[in-house]
Amino acid sequence: MEIRIGIAQSPRELSFETNQSAEDIEKTVSDALATGTGHLSLKDNKGKLYLVPVANLSYVEIGTEESRRIGFVG
Repeated sequence: MEIRIGIAQSPRELSFETNQSAEDIEKTVSDALATGTGHLSLKDNKGKLYLVPVANLSYVEIGTEESRRIGFVG
């Protein structure tokens, strides 16, 4: 699943692939925003850990769990 995170005052977005489900990502983001822990932490497929300050969080885009189609769609 592809995750894209927009960070305030940053011209680029953070984008990575993760094995977590959409529900898990949504719960993690909601909990970080609700509790005010100071940061959002997510891991990618390769084991890298991403920490994003909640105060600078602009958006979190959670991709679909579908695999990409190859070829022409009719």
